[in-house]
Amino acid sequence: MALGLMASLVVGVYFQQLSNIKVLSFLAPLVNMASPKSPVIGAAVGVAIAYALKKRPLVIYASAVTGAIGYMAGAGMGGPVGAYVGALVGAEIGGLVAGKTKLDIVLTPFVTILAGGMVGHLAGPGIGAFMLSLGDVINAATLLQPVLMGIVIAAIMSLAITSPISSAALAISLGLSGLAAGAATTGCCCAMIGFAVISFRDNGVEGLIAQTVGTSKVQLPNVLRKPVVWIPTTAAALVLGPLATTLFGMENNPVGAGMGGSGFVGQINTYITMAGSQPGWLIILKIAVIQYILPAAASFAVYAWMRKKSIIRDGDMKFTAQQ
Repeated sequence: MALGLMASLVVGVYFQQLSNIKVLSFLAPLVNMASPKSPVIGAAVGVAIAYALKKRPLVIYASAVTGAIGYMAGAGMGGPVGAYVGALVGAEIGGLVAGKTKLDIVLTPFVTILAGGMVGHLAGPGIGAFMLSLGDVINAATLLQPVLMGIVIAAIMSLAITSPISSAALAISLGLSGLAAGAATTGCCCAMIGFAVISFRDNGVEGLIAQTVGTSKVQLPNVLRKPVVWIPTTAAALVLGPLATTLFGMENNPVGAGMGGSGFVGQINTYITMAGSQPGWLIILKIAVIQYILPAAASFAVYAWMRKKSIIRDGDMKFTAQQ
């Protein structure tokens, strides 16, 4: 789901910003095709899910349709979750008949679209509306209780971005915005930047780059093997989340909220969201401090203490591929 969103909606944001440059205005049509209201987003999610489930080609191709139907169901209320549900059901049921008859070329896409399309059309709007309503509650609660919600949101997103859960899909499905999205971005950065810094002894420059602009999910095998390595980055999120919502007043939108520093999507969208409310140089300074410098410093401080106590040792955070 996250890869589908990255290949459509997130890249659409890049095109949107590039098209604002006069000499690159010809990119505007690409922005419209990859906008949040385009069925293309749902189609990308549908294909990504069917591919991840290792389904046959005809099921994967038909899942572009089920994802789009689920995404656009209820005048667009289905959203990413509607696309996910429709594509998941369609792919699984379509997979039951794929390659089983001589009518495969017709029967497989027919069954896939019928099952996934109906489920996405019927269930997508309700599930999508529930997720958005929950997101509205979170956004409102963050305005009322910025300290408490800053702690909770940052910690959850810090854990999510390293876990098998898609933090990006979670943030988009919930429609996190404003201060809540700012706390989410900070939490994601605590995980990514934090792990990049505290695992430098094990992974070197390549590991630093991979986790800073890539993802902290590369640490998942190490987290499962030795959960205590999760403590420094989570502690950083618990401390910096409320600072993001209060002292720094960081804001973001649903697209950037769950991305952290991945491809600099979190930072680009932070700037877009906060632009106009304060000087550009100040926004960039805040981004540098709360999303990079402090996550690195806070995570390293906890890591240094744990290393001194021999709780964390050399090799504990080495990439699996290097072991």
